[in-house]
Amino acid sequence: MALHKVTASETERQRDFCRKVRELDTSYGLNSPRGSSYFIMTFGCQQNENDSERMSGLLQEMGYFEASGYEDADLIFLNTCSVRENADDRLFGHLGMMKNLKRDKPQLLVGICGCMMTQDVHVDKIKKSYPFVDMLFGPQDIYRLPEILWHRLTDSRRVYEIGSDDTLAEDIPIQRARKHRALVSIMFGCNNFCTYCIVPYTRGRERSREFDQVIRELKQLAIEGYKEVMLLGQNVNSYGQDLRKTRPDHPDFADLMEAAAQIPELRRIRFMTSHPKDISDKLIDVIGRYTNIEPHLHLPIQSGSNSILQKMNRHYTREQYLEIIRKAREARPGITFSTDLIVGFPGETEQDFEDTLDLMRQVRFSSAFTFIYSKRTGTPAAELDDQIDAAVIKERFKRLLDLQNEHSLASNLEIEGQLVEVLLEGRSDGDPEILSGRTADSRLVNLRVHDLSMIPERLLGDDGLLDGSRLEGSMAQVRITKAKTFSLEGELEQLET
Repeated sequence: MALHKVTASETERQRDFCRKVRELDTSYGLNSPRGSSYFIMTFGCQQNENDSERMSGLLQEMGYFEASGYEDADLIFLNTCSVRENADDRLFGHLGMMKNLKRDKPQLLVGICGCMMTQDVHVDKIKKSYPFVDMLFGPQDIYRLPEILWHRLTDSRRVYEIGSDDTLAEDIPIQRARKHRALVSIMFGCNNFCTYCIVPYTRGRERSREFDQVIRELKQLAIEGYKEVMLLGQNVNSYGQDLRKTRPDHPDFADLMEAAAQIPELRRIRFMTSHPKDISDKLIDVIGRYTNIEPHLHLPIQSGSNSILQKMNRHYTREQYLEIIRKAREARPGITFSTDLIVGFPGETEQDFEDTLDLMRQVRFSSAFTFIYSKRTGTPAAELDDQIDAAVIKERFKRLLDLQNEHSLASNLEIEGQLVEVLLEGRSDGDPEILSGRTADSRLVNLRVHDLSMIPERLLGDDGLLDGSRLEGSMAQVRITKAKTFSLEGELEQLET
């Protein structure tokens, strides 16, 4: 794919389409006096979430408002992911619901975008089996959403716009989904070509945003009151490598992190995902020197076996990985680690799997995203002959989960009884009388408020009870009362106002 930097004139062209859509008589499907509404269902990673926020910003620029769900929307987008097979299955399950909705409400428009739309096999299937879908476009085409929607609104034909270039677009309006955290994509694409991964084929090659543009966005977020930002990329550690090919003095990821950490209003700076091969001593030093950089590192290992790592094309060894862990703990005492682990990669022997368990025992991850190997069409690993028997994978996966759950509980037990700072995310999904939030090292905390007088009246609901939306983004001092495997329980001791 060729790199295409969206020009100012192209950006203005899309703004013009925004104006055209806004001026249309869109009474084709209004079910609200507020006007036409949209709903976006997002599958996959935080990068997809950020893409959906940009789509939301564009749609609101075009005069749409966000609906509460499928049933209330005049326009629905499914933002897809191709990393795991279950994400594919979920999409087609939702399309079944879309078919029924469109039968009952023919004026409804349905669009599908995201990573799956860069793969011909999925595009062909949707064109053939789901003719009610009105729009298809890839992640590289999001900046052209106003033009795509305009053509569909003014023409009865479906719109298929799957661009072939790696795009880099700035100045796209954004409607952020959360008050407590802002997602900031600093780069797009991936050059690693791990043999199991489809991302380089769906997201394209690595392309970094300009340093000044990222810092300008971060400073604006600080002005707007965001306390936490998450810097995103398929491999954030390689930020700037593409730009340094022609400008050797362009800042690297460690430079970007240090500059971000010097924005005093940003209380927490997170980042993901990191690739072990690109973790530098310089970056570890920065993480160690700035307390507003999270004391947590998500560092996918995938396997603890050097043989499997080589087959995966990961470009590091278990020994190098463990050395990174040692250096990080030395630079930032108390830092926690999470990881990604794949069970059942083709050719994985019992010894290979035992090497993974051994590495887990050495590192003792606080949490892990664990996956059964998922064959992805178009990747080299999908062509390997030595696929692992499903029963063997299932048994290994259980052993891995049991060990990780043991480590997660032990990690949480270490802070039982401590007073910790929690950034509130709102009310708990499971209990409206409980607030939820995260510690600086990304542990989930559910906390009770025994005395509502501790909370300013302006942050309570009109009924005088807890209001998650008003409390989201507040900092709280919480005493941890109970450690569980996947979360912590606590009591509010002080709320920062």
